[in-house]
Amino acid sequence: MTSKEKQNTEEEEQEENLEIEDQEEEVPVEEKKKLSPLEELQEQLIEKDLQLAEQKGDFLREKADLENFRKRLIKDKEDSVQFANQRLLKELVQINDNLDRALDAPNASLESLREGIEMIQKQFATFLKNQKVEPIEALGKPFDPSLHEVMSQLESEDHDENIVMQEYSKGYTLNGRILCSAKVVIAKKPAKATPKEKTKESVKEEK
Repeated sequence: MTSKEKQNTEEEEQEENLEIEDQEEEVPVEEKKKLSPLEELQEQLIEKDLQLAEQKGDFLREKADLENFRKRLIKDKEDSVQFANQRLLKELVQINDNLDRALDAPNASLESLREGIEMIQKQFATFLKNQKVEPIEALGKPFDPSLHEVMSQLESEDHDENIVMQEYSKGYTLNGRILCSAKVVIAKKPAKATPKEKTKESVKEEK
């Protein structure tokens, strides 16, 4: 084979290879099917339904979490109240035990019984103070309707009008707020004698 024939053969082979490559590159591309307006609307509705279902699921999960949180708060509050009551009752039980011991003491004299009751009274006063319960000062103080409850009035020349003379029962505050008012007796000015009463008094003095 001559060199010229050899060259022609190589050129033909190259052309065949190029045609094969071109055929491989020509991959048929399927054009996207064009949807009708109704089909597009249906696809949009399906997509919206999926989004709505997902949002509904999120809402139900958040609602369940909120309900569980609310139940936990209620339980924690109940436990807190119960614990506080237990602590208070424990201190009161100790005071009651001391009262029982004082009453059950054999051959207790009046003096020793009084001393025991005074000790218990101090213990109870300490308990009230620890609970932020403070007594209201009433005796000798001017009447204050926000602190005192008047049970009666007594004429007095030794006290100014509306001054607390007696105290039926003590009042107390809790953290600065009224727990119970003090029940008191307040003073009022003596009534002035009428002329007839003055005459009777003079006659009695002459006799």
